[in-house]
Amino acid sequence: MNAEIIAVGSEMLTPERLDTNSLYLTRELNDLGVEVVTKCVIGDDRERLAGAIRQALSRSDILIVSGGLGPTEDDVTREAAAQALDRKLVFHPEVAEAIEQRFLQANRKMAEVNKRQAFVIEGAAILPNDRGTAPGQWIEESYAFAMLLPGPPHELKAMFERQCLPRLARVVPRQAIRTLFLRVSGMSESDLDTLIAPVYKKYDNPATTILAANGDLQIHFRARCATAGEADGLLAEVAGPVELLLGERIYSRNGDPLEVVVGDLLRKNHATVSVAESCTGGMLGERFTSAAGSSDYFVGGFITYSNATKIELLGVNPEILARHGAVSKETAAAMATGARRRTNSTYALSVTGVAGPDAGTKSAPVGTVYVAIADDFGTHVVHRQWLGDRQRIRVFTCQMALDLLRRRIAGRV
Repeated sequence: MNAEIIAVGSEMLTPERLDTNSLYLTRELNDLGVEVVTKCVIGDDRERLAGAIRQALSRSDILIVSGGLGPTEDDVTREAAAQALDRKLVFHPEVAEAIEQRFLQANRKMAEVNKRQAFVIEGAAILPNDRGTAPGQWIEESYAFAMLLPGPPHELKAMFERQCLPRLARVVPRQAIRTLFLRVSGMSESDLDTLIAPVYKKYDNPATTILAANGDLQIHFRARCATAGEADGLLAEVAGPVELLLGERIYSRNGDPLEVVVGDLLRKNHATVSVAESCTGGMLGERFTSAAGSSDYFVGGFITYSNATKIELLGVNPEILARHGAVSKETAAAMATGARRRTNSTYALSVTGVAGPDAGTKSAPVGTVYVAIADDFGTHVVHRQWLGDRQRIRVFTCQMALDLLRRRIAGRV
């Protein structure tokens, strides 16, 4: 079965508010074996909302609408749903009495406007709300099911768990949704897709999605079957050949980010790392220390933005800077060697480059970066020419540095 979620509220179309209810609802529906195929946010517009409800129920089995059940004029969910279903709104005195009693328990008098919350769509089952004043509604329409739930997360979660999940369990066919995530580094999104598309395109189930962000590639495999065992079998059937094609480019199979994977490798090998940064300005050190327990392996770092600090803090030979410049293979190597010497770490990473948007030269245009790693076996330097703005160049460089360390520990560099 497929489901759609509509979040109602003009406030969620502003930068200040986010729809977090749909994340919770998606997880709960997936646990039931229900695939969420569409999510949307609609402002407090009755006509637009009615059209969205009508369309959702025409193509999906389950619809959940959250928000817009309050007592004010801009709470239009009840009216929009009734309009979409071509049903009447019926006033329920017992619901109004329950709302009034809730106000009395708080030593408050119920405003007349709160009676709007006692209107229920004809034929709907009332879903009690023990966390607030707005009751929810469960509606069956032909072969589809609609739920109108309150917007406040603590009210919605309690109502969904106590009132909706038991009902859904009776109508949702037994099905399992299983997912597998592979995280990949060291290649472009287009190269990745060219390599693995011949495998995953043979299958509609599992569905395969490739996501790219900040130099980090994620492959999502999603299988739907009658049992978890069948779904796991399908995932293995597709992911196995993909893993063989990608080999050591895969750095995570459980969703862990690269800094966590690298930290685990350092800890396992009883190794430590230090950093020397120029163009990334501390971002690489922040990636390391964002992982819990990083004090086990991260020694410290140097932000040597100027030539003077490279000389003073890292001991970079002034002749190297004069001859080759701050953005060079030689300077990157000297920075890594200096950081390792100063901290006595097992590994040291250095970064130097031109993040832009200005200060590029003919020999080192904007986007030029050098990343070096130093250890007992010597120093290795990698050069890249990134495209994009300042932030993108810096983020991609940090990802590249972490992956260089991962491959160095594994003996692949």
